Amino acid sequence: MTTRAEFLGSIRREMAKTRGLFEASPVPRPADAGQAALVVRRQMLERWPQALERFREEFARVAGVFHRVSKMDEVPGVIRRIAQERRATSVLSWHPGALGLDLRGSLGAGGLSVTVAPDGDPDAAARASHRDAAARAEIGVTGVDWALAETGTLVLVSGRGRPRATSLLPATHVAVFGRDRLVESLEQVGVMLEALHVRPALSMSGAVINFITGPSRTADIELTLTRGVHGPKEVHAIFVEMPNFEKTQ
Repeated sequence: MTTRAEFLGSIRREMAKTRGLFEASPVPRPADAGQAALVVRRQMLERWPQALERFREEFARVAGVFHRVSKMDEVPGVIRRIAQERRATSVLSWHPGALGLDLRGSLGAGGLSVTVAPDGDPDAAARASHRDAAARAEIGVTGVDWALAETGTLVLVSGRGRPRATSLLPATHVAVFGRDRLVESLEQVGVMLEALHVRPALSMSGAVINFITGPSRTADIELTLTRGVHGPKEVHAIFVEMPNFEKTQ
């Protein structure tokens, strides 16, 4: 029988085999979060191409699939190809106001069933109906609040029209973003989150922040890795060079 000390010792030995991607250290909170976020945005206006390339590399490293299109109206075509390759027939999407794109017309005409998240405060029956649709959907389509270059991570904040089930329940998650979502470091994500929560109009009541780094991975006590147990088996990112939406954080 394995003792507690032996169990923890085994975990420490396995963790020691792989060095982290970067050194972790605490960062002081900004005195003026709004101004700090503005500085980050100005920096990324010039540095986004390098950040995008780093994101693409790190995203591929964690088994993400990267796509690049010129305009938002090309996004449905990418999603349609993903669905055809997986023989998927059902799509779950954020509300068009949150996603910046209404997929019902473009994908529905092609034979796909598209369910869109309700906006506002749906009643109990509407929430239950959407949960059922989310459980059945094969592809979930979301936007991205921040795309973190140094780890290839997608950061999503839940809220009205953007339920977290969209990225968690379907077997395939497709995330759509433009250059204004790119950040270089976890420190910059922290700054943006500080700015989000000091402005009540932007801070979403009850919001959950999800950091998604590749497909869901779960390991048992013997460290056997399995994908898709607690989330999507596949994660796709579609970068739009000229998005038709701009959101202020």
